[in-house]
Amino acid sequence: MVVKVWIYFYCICLWRFLKFILRKLTGRCELQRICYKNKPGAGRTLKIESSLKSSKSKLLQNAPAAHPDAIEKTIEDILTLKKVNLDTNPQLAVSLQACLLQIVGYRNLTVEIEKLRREAFDSEDPQHEEMLLKLWKALKPNVPLEARISKQWCEIGFQGDDPKTDFRGMGLLGLYNLVYFAEKDPTSALQILSDSLQPKSRDANKEEFSKMSKTEWEMKKFDKAIGYSFAIVGINITDLAYNLLISGALKTHLYNVAPEAPTLHHFQQTFCFLMHEFHKFWIEEDPLDIMEFNRVRNKFHKHILKQLQNTDMALCPHFAASESLINL
Repeated sequence: MVVKVWIYFYCICLWRFLKFILRKLTGRCELQRICYKNKPGAGRTLKIESSLKSSKSKLLQNAPAAHPDAIEKTIEDILTLKKVNLDTNPQLAVSLQACLLQIVGYRNLTVEIEKLRREAFDSEDPQHEEMLLKLWKALKPNVPLEARISKQWCEIGFQGDDPKTDFRGMGLLGLYNLVYFAEKDPTSALQILSDSLQPKSRDANKEEFSKMSKTEWEMKKFDKAIGYSFAIVGINITDLAYNLLISGALKTHLYNVAPEAPTLHHFQQTFCFLMHEFHKFWIEEDPLDIMEFNRVRNKFHKHILKQLQNTDMALCPHFAASESLINL
């Protein structure tokens, strides 16, 4: 244990010594070197964030927790502390401010998302009920809901006759995401809902197969398994997106698509992308039945994590809800 502590402090001292040497050789502080060597996006912002957090200066350590309105003043204080001449480095303040806006924005987004996740669906709240009815109208535009408590909810993938019980894990966040997807990309949402209702062809019994022509049998033979509960899967994918955000894995994507502070809008666009990708992934995996959902979901999670390890990665799908995404 003592040896590990000694090695840790030795590495810190060595790293600070190397930073000191580089500052003397280049005439630039670490923040300057990062900005000049890295293009805008996750590659630059992640390094700036790491540099700020590992600094021995309290000003730099506290910068990621700055209030959005205080970012400009924080940058001025950092440049003063680092003795940077803005006359010879006019772009540095702009670059650092853009990075800090993303860093602070990501932190604030996690707080906002956590608040939505913790807020339970309340059937006594008119706004909650209105949003739930919006979901029904968006996914079943030509089918009136006969009653608030109804088996009809199963038609869009809820487990019982009252959807509020299915929102327990993700709270209002699950409902917000489903409504966003259904309203912003209705064509895709309706198509995925329709696909999800298709039963597995291979579940046909021997008697049914015996009545099929050879051509029909061949077509059925190569059908992919689809059937799953649309709304329940949407809530589950919300959980996946939430974990990507909280773990910090989503920084790569959000720092590449949000030129300034990432917002709830960016998170919901990411959810739409994940719904698209999971649907394709589910079909390609061709599971035996819904009991394999956790296996497929875990594999999909690893697939997305692997993509996000690339700092140039932006989960930019080509569908209606993502038209305003900025791909750097």
